[in-house]
Formats: sequence, structure tokens, C-alpha cells
Amino acid sequence: MPTIQASEFKAKCLALMDAVAATGEAWVITKNGRPVAELRPFSGGRVPSPLGLHPSLEIHGDILAPIDDEDWKALA
Repeated sequence: MPTIQASEFKAKCLALMDAVAATGEAWVITKNGRPVAELRPFSGGRVPSPLGLHPSLEIHGDILAPIDDEDWKALA
């Protein structure tokens, strides 16, 4: 995977994003010689799920209704 210094990335950001989109090649961005980020093609994101919950979660019934008719009692 090719690397680029953060200062050079800053100057060439838009052109580099166009190149990544065209070629599909990912880049590692370094700062002081250490990898800090990756620039890679967008993969399409996450699958939407209800209320931001796990996709396999199923909601059955009324989740907003009280559990029972009794008042809740706080533990002291």
C-alpha cells in the first residue's frame, strides 16, 4: 500500500481522492513517519438497522407500553 506524508496529502488531497476513486488503490497517510490514517475507496457503508440496533434484532409488541399495571418502586 503506498504511503504519503500528511503535509503532502494536505496539498494533494482532492487529486488523491480522485485517483483512489478511479483506481481503487488505498493509501496510508503518515505523520512523522508513523501511519495515522488510510484513504480507501468507499465500500457502501453499513446496512441500516432499526433504531441503530443490531441488524438481526427483531422487535415484537409494544416496546413503549408499561410492563405491568403496578407502580414501580425504587430500591432505597
